[in-house]
Amino acid sequence: MTDSRAEQSADTPWRRRLHTIVFEADTPAGRWFDAVLLVLIVVSLVVVMLETVPSMPAAWRRGLRAAEWVLTAVFTVEYLLRLLIVRRPLVYAGSFFGLVDMLAILPTWVSLIFPGAQALLAVRVLRLLRIFRVFKLARYLSEARVIGDALRASSRKIAVFLFTVSTVVVVVGALMYLIEGPANGFTSIPVSMYWAVVTLTTVGYGDISPATGLGQAVASLVMILGYGIIAVPTGIVTAELANAGRKLEAQQINTQVCAHCGADDHRSDSKFCRHCGAALH
Repeated sequence: MTDSRAEQSADTPWRRRLHTIVFEADTPAGRWFDAVLLVLIVVSLVVVMLETVPSMPAAWRRGLRAAEWVLTAVFTVEYLLRLLIVRRPLVYAGSFFGLVDMLAILPTWVSLIFPGAQALLAVRVLRLLRIFRVFKLARYLSEARVIGDALRASSRKIAVFLFTVSTVVVVVGALMYLIEGPANGFTSIPVSMYWAVVTLTTVGYGDISPATGLGQAVASLVMILGYGIIAVPTGIVTAELANAGRKLEAQQINTQVCAHCGADDHRSDSKFCRHCGAALH
């Protein structure tokens, strides 16, 4: 009862208003906020990329560095604002977008101690995923849910498949080490396993190749097996995608985000959160 009263007292009108603007895109203010945020993210990515150009003049580099700090300050204020207006800051901080938002500002601050860490700011590109919310691409949100369901449904089959492939890699690696030996570049079983992985995946770097007739015969079998191996996970996921697509009902999804737990992708007619049951504003 105490926690419920505390949450109700914390759910003030200004906080609900800010939550709608910052976390949702159903209102003009929310769409403008997200649109401006996406523009700043794109600008920050361009700044980070240009900073890595060796021929960049020193004056430009100083300007880019200043712009990076200004953008980092804006993103820091935005991140703190998000923590302030949600009911459970730690839940949001541990969510996917919460971690992305934190990683988007952390490298610049860390660079004060470890120079060069700001190059990790490329993680800001993940924040562009919010574009789905800005333009309300509900169809894509539904399709993304289908892909997620299909991957979860096929996870055990793929795990068995990967275990089988790993077993084949170990066996083939040990076999090629015995057949070819260090004289032909197969200096150890791990190196031979590396060759087996490269060959099975049909990448074929060519840095190591069998020289004996028996080794070439085994390599030919591994190459042919590689084509079959590539087709297996594709077929598994495709079948699950078809099943998930048949099960998915046509739904209208909006951009509402639960202020209690941070869940999104709610139906337009939803009054309560699909995850925790809290009322949606």
